[in-house]
Amino acid sequence: MPNKTYREKIYIIKDIISLLAEYGSLNQTTLVSYSGLNLKKHKYILDSLEVKGFISKSLIEEGKRVITVYQATAKGLDFCRMIIEPYEELFPRKPIDSNKSNLSFLIFV
Repeated sequence: MPNKTYREKIYIIKDIISLLAEYGSLNQTTLVSYSGLNLKKHKYILDSLEVKGFISKSLIEEGKRVITVYQATAKGLDFCRMIIEPYEELFPRKPIDSNKSNLSFLIFV
């Protein structure tokens, strides 16, 4: 069973903007997949980032299909650089510890 960890919203936002900066633009499916999100649970984050101007969304029609493509904006990149990166330096992400149960066993032996 995969190790599921909680990721704070601030880190989800950084991951989204960083991925868009790295790739230039990503369609919705690829962005959600690369960032490890669930579209139904986390769509509100994408919508919020768009409303605030941190990312932009374009709709591209391919025949009967409509593809949603996201890009990072200059405002989003500045937000990452000036707010999120210093925050992450002060409060780094917790490392994923796959041997947590084994570690507790070793401590008490």
